[in-house]
Amino acid sequence: MQYHKAAHLGQDRSRKAQMKLFEYTGFSMLTYTIKKGNSGFEPVGEEMLVGNLNNGKEMILFICDKDGYAKAQSKSMTIEEGNKTLKKMILDGFIEFEGEIKTVTGI
Repeated sequence: MQYHKAAHLGQDRSRKAQMKLFEYTGFSMLTYTIKKGNSGFEPVGEEMLVGNLNNGKEMILFICDKDGYAKAQSKSMTIEEGNKTLKKMILDGFIEFEGEIKTVTGI
């Protein structure tokens, strides 16, 4: 897929993920919109899986695709707040991503 087509489609998918995460956290930042595929550039996937990263003191929540590419991320929050939000998202139907999250920024 051509870069500009992948970027446009990926941006739409990432913005949807950003708005969904915003509903739960009150803040959400757009992250990846494209990824490198077997035949060139690909948009991030349509899946909306929830994942998290923490350092023992703080947690960031992510919405990512099936390959772990983060499309949106929250701001840092306490572990307690993050776990509460993560649990709510899972109860609302999100599937938890348990692999390695590929993100542009971490904790």
